[in-house]
Amino acid sequence: MRSEKALKLAIAESYIQGVSTRRMKKVTEKLCGFEISSSQVSQLSKILDKDLEAFRNRPLGCFRYVYLDARYEKVRQNGHVVNLSVHIAIGVNKEGYREILGVSVKISEAEVHWRSFLENLQKRGLHGMHLFISDGHSGLKAALKTVYPSVPWQRCIFHLAQNAQSYVPKQSMRKEIAQSVRDIYQAISLAEAKERLRKVREQYEKRAPKFIEWLEENIEEGLTFYQFPREHWKKIRTSNGLERINQEIKRRTRVARLFPNEESCERLVSAILVEIHEDWISGRKYLTF
Repeated sequence: MRSEKALKLAIAESYIQGVSTRRMKKVTEKLCGFEISSSQVSQLSKILDKDLEAFRNRPLGCFRYVYLDARYEKVRQNGHVVNLSVHIAIGVNKEGYREILGVSVKISEAEVHWRSFLENLQKRGLHGMHLFISDGHSGLKAALKTVYPSVPWQRCIFHLAQNAQSYVPKQSMRKEIAQSVRDIYQAISLAEAKERLRKVREQYEKRAPKFIEWLEENIEEGLTFYQFPREHWKKIRTSNGLERINQEIKRRTRVARLFPNEESCERLVSAILVEIHEDWISGRKYLTF
């Protein structure tokens, strides 16, 4: 009985680690004399559900900085293949360590779904935030204003520089336009950043008027980090930390290719995030307060 349970745990863990069903079939056939199907792998992985649900719903506390992002996974739903949004939140606690705060599979990144995700974090006790960091998705911005209206927001300047390239009059200007945005937020003070903004305005107001119009409407959202300690700037002006998590999730979920249902998607992503969370809280501090 113990060996059977150990085998089930090993198979579930292999699934989480991104081992393909094809490879697991070969291993089980050699070791145990039988093959295992995709549906059996999914069923066996459910033995982890209780622990994963407890992790997703655990009480939260004080977190100074909170990063938010979403990625999409293909899931079979009502006989169709759809792209569902996986909402993820990470935070830096008052001791300076990062933690995974929440994960949830939603229909989309619409404001109603982000609001539900944020309200869940709030109900679990998330408080003490000094800053939210994310990209400029309109649904997320609206949800933050509703649920946490008094907390400042930093728009990821990496995404901001990328967005700027959509407003160039010709393709050959894309790189220089992106660099001009980077030059602004790489200033050593807010005053210098605004001076650089003035120079960029003068340089492009005739050559790229749509870019300048967009820049003046959006650049302030990327300069919030100047209100915080300089030693934190590099890590709070982008959501790149979450981008790296998304890359790791992609590396592991691409084996599945298509999830049979929403629950299996949430299960695998949650298990990956638990591993990352445990590495963080037992590793080095992310920031010093």
